[in-house]
Amino acid sequence: MPTSDERTVQQLFDLSGRTALITGGTGWLGGAMSRALAEAGASVVISSRDRERASDAASKLPSPGGAAHHGAQLDHMDGGALEAGFSEAVERAGAVDILINNGLDAVGKDLTNITFEEFARHQVNNAGYFILARRFRDHVVGRGAGGSVVNIGSMYGQVASYPDAYEGVCVASPVAYHALKGGTIHMTRHLAAFYARDNVRVNCLSPGPFPSEAASKDMVDRLCTKLPMKRMGLPYELKGALILLASDAGSYITGQNLTVDGGWTAW
Repeated sequence: MPTSDERTVQQLFDLSGRTALITGGTGWLGGAMSRALAEAGASVVISSRDRERASDAASKLPSPGGAAHHGAQLDHMDGGALEAGFSEAVERAGAVDILINNGLDAVGKDLTNITFEEFARHQVNNAGYFILARRFRDHVVGRGAGGSVVNIGSMYGQVASYPDAYEGVCVASPVAYHALKGGTIHMTRHLAAFYARDNVRVNCLSPGPFPSEAASKDMVDRLCTKLPMKRMGLPYELKGALILLASDAGSYITGQNLTVDGGWTAW
């Protein structure tokens, strides 16, 4: 028999009455994650360097329970702009209960030609994730509330890429990206250990291969041979994992890295 305080699965996954801030919420995967949060009932603040682009994306989100969505201008690669962007998100939405650190300032060079400065700049993404997470923690603690942080990692934060998947068709998977995402995953564990006492959970969601339509077809075909499911992921296939980590369905999950990769890291 269920206990008197047992909640149903529908209640656990329901984000009604909560507000989620997602950085980079207008992109290939960010768009699907933004829609997932909205479909689960949350009010969603989409941030972008371009406020108009963010507001346009927010206006197109579903609102099954009547939640209001907003756009905000936020650059997680700039400390001052980051602080201003978080304050704008709180001002527009009233409060933030969930933070999705998804934005990425990418670098397109591989280990043969990336410069010192380009490699170093790419690691600034993690500085942005950390400062936003700390700002978020201070915000929810100041309200006497709890919250959930989901950092977006990658399978490439856990394993090396196959050189033959890229050779002759495009640049190799960027070494700076591997270094970045490995750091994201471990930073998640560190923050989780310190923020648990504040009722703030911190987890990481690591996608596997989810190439956009602009990706090289030859590369995609090669990548398909490297994993058990023999196909690439579709953006909506991240929705369930994201909501698990963001919602009360994951209330006893913190400091974890959930990999959604079609089995890539299984062998």
